[in-house]
Amino acid sequence: MLTSLQNPLVKQLRKLKRGRDRQEQNRFLLEGTHLVEVACEVGFPLDTVCSTPRWCDRHPDLWVRLQSQAVRTEQVSEAVLEAIATTVTPDGVIATAPRQMPQMPTEPVNVGMMIETLQDPGNLGTIIRTAAGAGVEGLWLTADSVDLDHPKVLRASAGQWFRLPMGVAADPIAQIQRCRTSGMQVVATLPTADTGYWDVDLTRPTLFLLGNEGAGLSPTWIEQADLKVTIALAPGVESLNVAIAAALLVYEARRQRSHGSA
Repeated sequence: MLTSLQNPLVKQLRKLKRGRDRQEQNRFLLEGTHLVEVACEVGFPLDTVCSTPRWCDRHPDLWVRLQSQAVRTEQVSEAVLEAIATTVTPDGVIATAPRQMPQMPTEPVNVGMMIETLQDPGNLGTIIRTAAGAGVEGLWLTADSVDLDHPKVLRASAGQWFRLPMGVAADPIAQIQRCRTSGMQVVATLPTADTGYWDVDLTRPTLFLLGNEGAGLSPTWIEQADLKVTIALAPGVESLNVAIAAALLVYEARRQRSHGSA
């Protein structure tokens, strides 16, 4: 069992809290039983799994599965696990995996989202979880957004990170144009738009454009939209959280596809 914080493996794993080191090692962290269990279910490759003896006693079947799936498994002390984890109270297991998306989205898709310069990992994780629940088939981010494999993104996704096709668009405008060429309508959300999002036919293949938490969509992205829609707000309310806005849009698309357009 590993008990020293000076162990080379422990020192290497502790560095994965930082984005720069995740890039250099080409690895990221999976923290907690649920994320590790979902990774097993979908067959996602795992490099190293560290767990406490107490966790192994509580999850003997999962521990056996991890031993057969991961390249390396180690039991570690509570202190070592806490030093590796980004959470305050880790539940006893952490894994590392190669930096790769579960599946890259490809056009055409029935419902997709592209988000410009998203910064908050909690927002992104919530969007991933919501998008997967609503049946979204593709999510693209710009390269200047938060890392898709940021630990907080993975935790906020509640395991749906492994189930949603997503990736970084090297050339966002070109990607929008490819989606349009494939037959998708491009819908941008703007507070000044005259059309409510529920008044648009979302039974058509649709790509939603969403903007930065503070600045919203840039003029360049707005120009790419075929349709501009708004989410009506009560007087005195300036905007919604981007994850809430995304949820309203994708679930309206799901509603229309289930019951017919409004």
